[in-house]
Amino acid sequence: MSSTPFTKPLPAFDPRSIPVIGIDTHLSGVPAEALTPQALRQRFRHPPFWTPEHSVEKKFSNREPALAAVLIPLVMRDELTLLLTERAGHMTTHAGQVAFPGGKTDATDHDAVDTALREAHEEIGLIREHVEVLGILPTYVTGTAFIITPVVALVQPGFVLQPNPAEVADVFEVPLRYLMNPANHQRHEFEFDGSTRQWLSMPYTGTDVGDSKERYIWGATAGMLRNLYRFLSA
Repeated sequence: MSSTPFTKPLPAFDPRSIPVIGIDTHLSGVPAEALTPQALRQRFRHPPFWTPEHSVEKKFSNREPALAAVLIPLVMRDELTLLLTERAGHMTTHAGQVAFPGGKTDATDHDAVDTALREAHEEIGLIREHVEVLGILPTYVTGTAFIITPVVALVQPGFVLQPNPAEVADVFEVPLRYLMNPANHQRHEFEFDGSTRQWLSMPYTGTDVGDSKERYIWGATAGMLRNLYRFLSA
């Protein structure tokens, strides 16, 4: 999921350089038995009462609001993993950032689910036949006025991805249990233009052979994952 350039751009900075002001080690992670395909199907069929923690970022653009959707694709391996993308380094905005597959709603899309599935196919070549949609999370409004609907889905293994090099530099997977453990959620603050902006990060370093690269998950992506955590732990 990408956004348009800011009307007043944030100064260039490495988000990794912003100090961590807190980690929620006092909160419990989602138990393993709740992170199975069947448990997730049941949770979305019978959702609990819960409140999203992150829903609207501070506005820093004067652009008109635009509808968008992202896919939160959970791959059904021995344990569930989350499929994420790394934006291409030559992109003019948000180059190299970690994101969900997704984007702006087209006039021909039937609904947010249709947008998320279409964008996932266009960006990384994930075909719909491998995807089982579970449900949606509350909308998340970015500071650039994108009104994003997160679509949560299970993905059958055996897919062959074809990332679009114009948009995607890499596709990788992170264990869902890691992301659903708030001990891995870091809080940050940044002062800009007289306003305090806050966000979460969830840095992850792969443990697979040949994959020791740090994946720095932050911003809107981390905010929507935090909402998924709140939904599953409610």
